Amino acid sequence: MRRRDFITVLGTAATWPLAARAQQPAKMKRIAFVHPSAKVSEISSDISVSGRPYYRAFFEELSRLGYVEDQNLGVERYSGEGRPERYAELVRDVVNTHPDLIVAVGARLSLDFKMATTTIPIVTIIIDPIALGLVASIARPGGNITGVTIAGGLEIIGKRMGLLVEAMPKLSTVSYLVSRPYWEDPRGAAAREGAKQAGLSLKAALLGSAFNEAEYQRVFKSMEQDRAAALVVSDEAEHFAYRATIIELAAKGRIPAIYSYREFVEVGGLMAYSIDQAEIYRHLANLIDKILRGANPGDIPFYQPTKFELSINLKTAKALGLEMPAMLLGRADEVIE
Repeated sequence: MRRRDFITVLGTAATWPLAARAQQPAKMKRIAFVHPSAKVSEISSDISVSGRPYYRAFFEELSRLGYVEDQNLGVERYSGEGRPERYAELVRDVVNTHPDLIVAVGARLSLDFKMATTTIPIVTIIIDPIALGLVASIARPGGNITGVTIAGGLEIIGKRMGLLVEAMPKLSTVSYLVSRPYWEDPRGAAAREGAKQAGLSLKAALLGSAFNEAEYQRVFKSMEQDRAAALVVSDEAEHFAYRATIIELAAKGRIPAIYSYREFVEVGGLMAYSIDQAEIYRHLANLIDKILRGANPGDIPFYQPTKFELSINLKTAKALGLEMPAMLLGRADEVIE
């Protein structure tokens, strides 16, 4: 199977022969940025290209720290195109280019990179590195891995369910949009416990082996047939590339949903309880700086966010016929009217 059949690469040095790379100035550093599903063109500091303020925050922070792309920093961008069955091969391909550092987004890629290399520093974005078996300690990760978390622990999954109950006090059953591997690991167990604590019956809306529009269409059709009352969308990074599809299908099926990222609410999702992604990516840049300056990643604690934001889209609530409780609106950090 040829590499170009399933991944896209964009950026400095991505297709250079090794000999050409060796001729670069010694101060040039190369990082590989690997996302499970986003288009490589979106991983850009140019917001008109990416539409992602957090990528701009990431590259601006790197620049503030003295790293300017195409001058003393080479950034090789990779996408798994939402096809988990091919992540392992993508990971091997990236490791074989011998970058100075790897940025891995999401649990699947992070765990695959852990298996693939013990020498190249890995900086990861993950929900809970201990629960998922990536590291043994937040304070001293050990080995060649550190990173940032997108939650203070798996309990955040239950917190989202509780917020959905506050918005819909009569809610008794909720669906959970999730991939099968996620459902079967500690995150799925946390979701089941969270539903129990919220007094909800939880039903998994399981995606198949790939994240694509056909799979989302299939799952939402099944939820409509089951008359799903509400939906929690898992924090899997793969969903992000299909947020417009998910939101459109939820609106079509008139299914109230809560998401893991505020960006879903900005484009029509009902609710989100999330970290500030721009803040997360700025911390990511600072970890990269420490490692490129010689720090051992295993000695650098994972950064854990302490602030979470509740976002509510009132336009979407009205379209669904939901009257959002005043107390919930009063606690929201952002209300879109």
